[in-house]
Amino acid sequence: MLRIHFTDADLARVRVASRPDPLWEIFFSLIRFQRRRGLWSYADWHRTARAALHGKGLAPTVRNVLLPLYPVGTYFPDFLTPGEASEGLDAGLDAILGTPRRRVLHELAILDRVSGAPAWARQLADDEARRKFVRTVRAYYDVAILPNSDRIQAHVDADRSLRARALLDGGTDKLLAGFGPHVRWRCPMLEVDYAEDRDLYLQGRGLTLVPSYFCWGGPVSLADSGLPPVLAYPLRHAAPRTDDANGQEPWAPLSALLGATRAVILQATATGATTSELARAAGVSAASATRHTTVLRDAGLLVSQRHGPAVLHTLTPTGAALLRSGGQNHGVRPA
Repeated sequence: MLRIHFTDADLARVRVASRPDPLWEIFFSLIRFQRRRGLWSYADWHRTARAALHGKGLAPTVRNVLLPLYPVGTYFPDFLTPGEASEGLDAGLDAILGTPRRRVLHELAILDRVSGAPAWARQLADDEARRKFVRTVRAYYDVAILPNSDRIQAHVDADRSLRARALLDGGTDKLLAGFGPHVRWRCPMLEVDYAEDRDLYLQGRGLTLVPSYFCWGGPVSLADSGLPPVLAYPLRHAAPRTDDANGQEPWAPLSALLGATRAVILQATATGATTSELARAAGVSAASATRHTTVLRDAGLLVSQRHGPAVLHTLTPTGAALLRSGGQNHGVRPA
């Protein structure tokens, strides 16, 4: 179990990242290639990513270079997921290149001791070998992650709306209590089901919560407690669809009533969403999303309120009731 200890100052410094961290997504996506648990939720991605990697000739590189450095187990090197990646892939890769040689060797030695590191791994302490490795990471991201970036961001946006509501309703206590069955908030400590037993004392540094599309099961933290505290946690994924007695998809009645795009928009509004978030979820332009939300608002199914430059849409009781009746077989499982 991982026990994260908060002070009053830490409770005021909890933040949820506004976008996916590309290097955490790379790590978790590589784990998805090594585990079958939760594969139902990533089946389409797994199939298309594997085909794309083979098509680009990257499959052997992934197998021989990336997977050995991102193993399933209790440890992988922290320098592969630097905090700078919150600013984007380029910033994260630059941070990997700038990691001191001594730290790289130290973390690779831990990896070798815990789960075994490939014989060539120590070469990453050298600048040229690390530049080549970074090019490999970027190539993998471009093929396996980038084509799914809109879908991933839409999931993050929906999750942030959910977290924002929890914070507004019950403050930091309710926010920290809402991270699923693998996490328990017992003020002033957050208990996380974990592969090892350890304590993380925040000591006024706060905690950054990083939503991850490819994370499955329990959250993951950095191994070095001296680094800025981070907890990457899984986003929620829709349960696989099953045919009803008439052989129809569960959302077919709602789609028939509203049209497929408006049905998606209504569903995405369940936790509150901005116009741009709804556009990403439905795969339409912002202008098209605005037209659809206008129709739904005029029908009394949602309400819209401006928050600064954005417009936030939420369901009315009528909209929520329609959503429940139209998709009663469509569950959402926490990851």
